[in-house]
Amino acid sequence: MLKVAIIGSGAISSAHIEAYLQFPTRCKVVAIVDIYEEKALAQIQKFGLEASVFTDYKDILDKDIDLISICTPPYTHAVLAVEFLEANKHVLVEKPMASSLEECDRMNDAAQKTGKLLSVVAQNRFRTPMMKLKSVIDSSLMGEIVHVQVDSFWWRGHCYYDLWWRGTWEKEGGGPTLNHAVHHIDAMLWMVGCPSQVQAFMSNVAHDNAEVEDLSVAMLRFDGGALGQITSSVVHHGEEQQLIIQGTDARVSVPWKVKASISTPNGFPETNNELEAELHKLYESLPEVHYEGHAGQIDNMLSAIEGASELLIDGMSGRQTLELITAIYKSASTGVLVQLPLQPNDPFYTREGIQANATHFYEKQTSIENFQVAPISTGSDYK
Repeated sequence: MLKVAIIGSGAISSAHIEAYLQFPTRCKVVAIVDIYEEKALAQIQKFGLEASVFTDYKDILDKDIDLISICTPPYTHAVLAVEFLEANKHVLVEKPMASSLEECDRMNDAAQKTGKLLSVVAQNRFRTPMMKLKSVIDSSLMGEIVHVQVDSFWWRGHCYYDLWWRGTWEKEGGGPTLNHAVHHIDAMLWMVGCPSQVQAFMSNVAHDNAEVEDLSVAMLRFDGGALGQITSSVVHHGEEQQLIIQGTDARVSVPWKVKASISTPNGFPETNNELEAELHKLYESLPEVHYEGHAGQIDNMLSAIEGASELLIDGMSGRQTLELITAIYKSASTGVLVQLPLQPNDPFYTREGIQANATHFYEKQTSIENFQVAPISTGSDYK
């Protein structure tokens, strides 16, 4: 029975706790840490946990705990992950992995030196439509990939950035490009690989209480000539989210849709019904994911600790996602075409460098300690 501690009892911690509770014979949440004791106690009461409350994470460094779920603001991730790894504990850290590539490298170095597992939450990979789309792409039935479109559309009210740690480059590390589109960017990289060049723009059009962007658009160039585009937003009503992959022979996406064309004698398209049927048959034949979202990733993490399977999302995967996001911020802030990979001497490699060089749109005027507990939206189910 693996013993688990949750660090941070904000909104996203519920997704972790609910997931762990799906595996009662394999793990048990024994501790919740939060600087606000009442928040931790509320989670224990809500989920009926037999767990202890701590207000300082250092108090559990030497406890008999196997796995740590880090659910705190991004600027704390690196310090917490490194200390817990060095305390001989496995770590699952919420997205984004950290606020900078330098911090990611420290986290990965600690995991390598200690031999403990480090995983970064990318729960959208563990959704049936995403898993199926990945298999369809890997089948090569759609031909060579020529274009990728990521629409990470969210909507957040003006007061969203009033929370004390949000809306600043220092503590949140960025806006929706980092904290919302991170899931879609991770999925894109998993499916089609990393681009070699990035050109981007960003703006703040609706949240004058935040330093960071609330909208960005990035253009990507891949080796081989394929292009891509990523829109990251918290100003899109309806929160429609999709990932579209265009191949030479067909187009597929999540939510699932397939279209295939062949040429008429004059070059105009007509539907390739045979290929569409073949792709749809493949998609429908693929298995459903048994555990979806956070539960799927936590199932994999537990299995990896138990030695029953490989870890599907490690710290290097989390770093790759942050590298592309950092390139978007660099390009949008400086106007330059950014080449990947970024180097350790890059001005945007460290958190301090990002704070000094990223565009500051507004000064944060309001800072409240906590919101009242309310439902949150965590994205599409892609069905």
